[in-house]
Amino acid sequence: MARDYYEILGVRRDATQDEIKKAYRRLARELHPDVNPNPETQERFKEVAQAYEVLSNPEKRRMFDMGVDPFARGGAAGGGAGGFGGAGFPFDDLMNAFFGGAAGGPRTARERMRRGRSIKVRVELDLAETAFGVTKDITFPTAVVCDTCQGEGTARGSHPETCDMCGGRGEVSQVTRSFLGQVMTTRPCPQCAGQGTVIRNPCPDCAGEGRVRERVTRKVQIPAGVEDGTQIQLAGEGEVGPNGGPRGDIFLEIVQRPHPIFERRGDDLHCTVTVPMTAAALGASLTIDTLDGPEEIDLRPGTNSGQIITLESKGCHHLNAAGRGDLLIHVTVETPSRLDEEQEALLRKLAELRGEDRPPGKFSPGHGNLFSRIRDAFGAR
Repeated sequence: MARDYYEILGVRRDATQDEIKKAYRRLARELHPDVNPNPETQERFKEVAQAYEVLSNPEKRRMFDMGVDPFARGGAAGGGAGGFGGAGFPFDDLMNAFFGGAAGGPRTARERMRRGRSIKVRVELDLAETAFGVTKDITFPTAVVCDTCQGEGTARGSHPETCDMCGGRGEVSQVTRSFLGQVMTTRPCPQCAGQGTVIRNPCPDCAGEGRVRERVTRKVQIPAGVEDGTQIQLAGEGEVGPNGGPRGDIFLEIVQRPHPIFERRGDDLHCTVTVPMTAAALGASLTIDTLDGPEEIDLRPGTNSGQIITLESKGCHHLNAAGRGDLLIHVTVETPSRLDEEQEALLRKLAELRGEDRPPGKFSPGHGNLFSRIRDAFGAR
């Protein structure tokens, strides 16, 4: 064997692909004609490039280890492309060596099928639906497989054909002469756009895309405990991809409608009940509407405005967890603004009996000047 490619690159016979690549890059930088233009260096550079092509290709390296030079006359890989001195050295490998690409291995045609687009759907729900969960029909526009061509994109009785320009490889090669010798360059096939196949007779219903747009209705299960802004992912339920490609996803965005009584804070519900001062003073039984139906509560005698009555586990379900939040009832005591003569007389008598006909008033800190009120307001947030 006239040439020892391992010796040319200066690597051991059991060198890894990474070691071979590093050795070639180092030598290529030293011997490149732009750096060393003398003829001897150019010949050495061609030898290094040829050695790298053989040792970086597992099949050619195996042939060389068995005693067959792929570039010798009559060799298995001889003839054809023409590169450095007829070696057929591809320009892609040289570029990969300088810019860190993966050496060796042909490109493959791009898949005509691609994953479909994911879509977002807004779902409006009432408070009770978000609290307890609901099964909902949602309608939205999407892309579905064309029934006429079943996603193939071709008219009935026809199929995608192998591109006659690139032979199904998805790329075309061109050999040009330069100061380095003959250089082969590749680019995506302009006829099939790198896909390797062409559609001669496109489907009339989908124009060759393999999918059509429709409004569809789907039944979805909304779990208990979702709230305004929650997103639910339905994997593989979105638009079908071109030419029957896999579906994207659906993202359901929950929009909770305002409730006339309850305000939701996390999984707790808040509401306000207004009672007359007599009921607050004497106590009373009240019927409160909850998400579970009417509920009776006892208003204790002497209840003050601002007090909170808590009904445990009467709020919203926790999302993906057991249990529920609470219902917090804020009490507001209403003072009458108009009294008839009899009512006024009775209240005056009560005030006299309680010694409140001339109240001294009780003062406490917290309502000072303007600046202190502003400070308290911001501190309460």
